[in-house]
Amino acid sequence: MDHASMPWDTAAMAASGFTLSVVEPLLVAATRHRRWWRRLGLPAHVALPVFLLVHAAAVLGPCLVPVGTVVRIAAEAAVLAAGVWFWLPVMGEPHRLSGPGRCLYVFVAAPLLDLPAVGVIAAGRTGPGLAMIAAMLPIGLCAMTTTWTWITAEESRAAAAAVGGGRTRSGA
Repeated sequence: MDHASMPWDTAAMAASGFTLSVVEPLLVAATRHRRWWRRLGLPAHVALPVFLLVHAAAVLGPCLVPVGTVVRIAAEAAVLAAGVWFWLPVMGEPHRLSGPGRCLYVFVAAPLLDLPAVGVIAAGRTGPGLAMIAAMLPIGLCAMTTTWTWITAEESRAAAAAVGGGRTRSGA
């Protein structure tokens, strides 16, 4: 059995995907008002490509070149750091996107983040690739939640404006 197809490789890919799609957004959301994010955050137009490239390199790299444990750990640490940068424009403070911007950002990122896992599958490592895709499904849920939150906030503002406008006309 090839090392690349061993069960712990599948578990590692699943854990990495779960950390990126569930743990990191919860961490950023819980700590978004901390001062350190203002110093560390990147604008969305920088954070997304950096994250996509780092993620692709870490996921596809071991398929192309045999790497040791130290390199894998370093690559995963880089992915985790880039993942925080990715989530900050959605949930953080320094460069938070507007409602429509957050929706577009996450909806564009979700399929792009699956492409390296498709490459892993194409390289013959079906288990790890599918584990990564399945573990990152919560990003789609985040995209739907972000959209729902934005739509309901817009509807609430429109309703408040209609009610406020009605009072102004009747009171004048």
